[in-house]
Amino acid sequence: MALENDTLAPDFDLPNQYGERVRLSQFQGKKPVALVFFPLAFSGVCTSELCVLEDNLALFKDANVELIGISVDSKATLRAWAEKEGYDFTLVADFWPHGDVAKDYGVFLEEKGFANRATFLIDENRIIRASFITAPGEARALAAYRAALEELVPECV
Repeated sequence: MALENDTLAPDFDLPNQYGERVRLSQFQGKKPVALVFFPLAFSGVCTSELCVLEDNLALFKDANVELIGISVDSKATLRAWAEKEGYDFTLVADFWPHGDVAKDYGVFLEEKGFANRATFLIDENRIIRASFITAPGEARALAAYRAALEELVPECV
């Protein structure tokens, strides 16, 4: 079961696509975070979803929200994918222990070995303020991100 709104978001310490460590707590007291779980790099739906985010990156930057994509892929896979697609935001590898962060957030699909499409908007105090999950194979709509950002930072959207 996915974590509910108004609960403390679990911290994590994972490598990004460049091998640099990223912790959710490093943004605490500084800026909100949009944590976007996706199943697998290079898959069709995931690629189209993240391309939409890249095309609308200003939506997050204008609201001063850090956009972080997260999957069970390795950092090398995420880097190759980000370079191929031109993603200009952080991707983190929940590779080992396999899917532990997705499990902490309640969105790991054991039978498939990867995370569901789930988005958590987390405020500066690490509290989940908005979230949405789509059914397997169903892309998230940009309107859902807009609504979630409105919940998180109403004056900026």
